[in-house]
Amino acid sequence: MARRGVAKHGISIRLACVVYGISETCYRYRAKLDGENALVADWLLRLTQTHKRWGFGLCFFYLRNVKGYRWNHKRVYRIYRELELNLRIKPRRRIRRDYPGELDVPRAPNQVWSMDFMSDGLRDGRTIRTFNVIDDYNREGLGIEVDFSLPAPRVIRALDQIIEWRGKPAAIRCDNGPEYISQTLVAWANEHRITLIYIQPGKPTQNAYIERFNRTVRHEWLDLHSFISLDHAQALATQWLWQYNNERPNTAIGGVPPRQLMMAA
Repeated sequence: MARRGVAKHGISIRLACVVYGISETCYRYRAKLDGENALVADWLLRLTQTHKRWGFGLCFFYLRNVKGYRWNHKRVYRIYRELELNLRIKPRRRIRRDYPGELDVPRAPNQVWSMDFMSDGLRDGRTIRTFNVIDDYNREGLGIEVDFSLPAPRVIRALDQIIEWRGKPAAIRCDNGPEYISQTLVAWANEHRITLIYIQPGKPTQNAYIERFNRTVRHEWLDLHSFISLDHAQALATQWLWQYNNERPNTAIGGVPPRQLMMAA
């Protein structure tokens, strides 16, 4: 309005600023276009195309903690909104529940692992299962085993393979599935002096770390692929798990990938 008054009525800039109650600095301000905005937009477009289920938070943590860019989150979010990259978030159902209690956070690797099963299917309709294991300390995925059936001996074989390169845990948290309460697994745990921590039946929140990991597995891997065979599913699981541990920021541990926290320990 001040500029229009100067141009139309020929009044001075000083008088126009007094009339409209602004400073001359504000009147003369011209926005400076930052060339880095194009770089930010390019990164956001590539990340959201490669990782279709990543929202703004994961994209920002990836740029900040993995790639080392020091861009302000408000600036990155403004460009994110201008590109209309926002994910549609389903509204939460507000359900009153009893407080489940705090879950202890280990202070070092290999203090407590968590394990659980998931189910999915091949393209031909056959059902497959996955056996997931994480370290509660840094939420690192230690293994995803895929097969049609995963009985107790197969669970033990998978755990032995992880222990061979990772070391032995002091305890493993699990639910009350038949594979976990079998004498075969109990005998193996006693032999290796590993404590099995069983959650209460119907209380999955007591195994919240692996449940949250399972949600990520479902959301970012299982739901995005159609598996041709077991080998295909296992190959994609191994590829995704490496990316999860080394590149995907984890908001539960400060927005850094699990391996980055492990190296800093």
